[in-house]
Amino acid sequence: MISVLLADDQDLVRLGLRALFDATDGFLVAGEAADGLAAVAEARRTRPDVVLMDIRMPGIDGLEATRRIVSDPGLSRTRVVVLTTFEHDEYVFTALHAGASGFLLKNTKPPALLEAVRTVVDGGALLAPSVTRTLIREFTGSAPRARTPHPALHSLTDREREIVVLVAQGLSNHEIAARLTVSPATARTHVSRSMTKLGARDRAQLVVFAYQSGLG
Repeated sequence: MISVLLADDQDLVRLGLRALFDATDGFLVAGEAADGLAAVAEARRTRPDVVLMDIRMPGIDGLEATRRIVSDPGLSRTRVVVLTTFEHDEYVFTALHAGASGFLLKNTKPPALLEAVRTVVDGGALLAPSVTRTLIREFTGSAPRARTPHPALHSLTDREREIVVLVAQGLSNHEIAARLTVSPATARTHVSRSMTKLGARDRAQLVVFAYQSGLG
């Protein structure tokens, strides 16, 4: 059973999300929060598998709430998916740097949202297609951000560095396996080892580390 915390200042949005998860086998709504501070408090109280986090909320916004949840040692197994109507560049990067495991727009279809939650619980990263394009455009544009190689980058093998590059390009384990002509299990093992060596919580943070290190 996957437990989900709903954090959004709009009652109707929370009501709709609750109806979706309540009607779907395998999900449990752990709680609700209408502002950022309440989201952090509820996350600490309920310890959900996933927090669906709005950005613009009273008190502290969803980005700061995400940062506090991710940095809490007692919530190391909780993943945050930012669910918002906005896809501005600064929100995308701030959310990922804060430790969010996904960034989706509120026009995401219900089946895709459910699959997104399952994906992050399984350790995957989830970005809306338009957000992925924004991320790639930012790091390959004419004025890229300063690159700061990860201090553990040297610990990666040549194959693991190659794998990290492919993860940063948005490829799934199955797509990586096909690209490198290896089994999906082998690809998954390389991704897992790379995450462990770099101290990445999940694939989203691995993507951030890759671009910061100049591997993207």
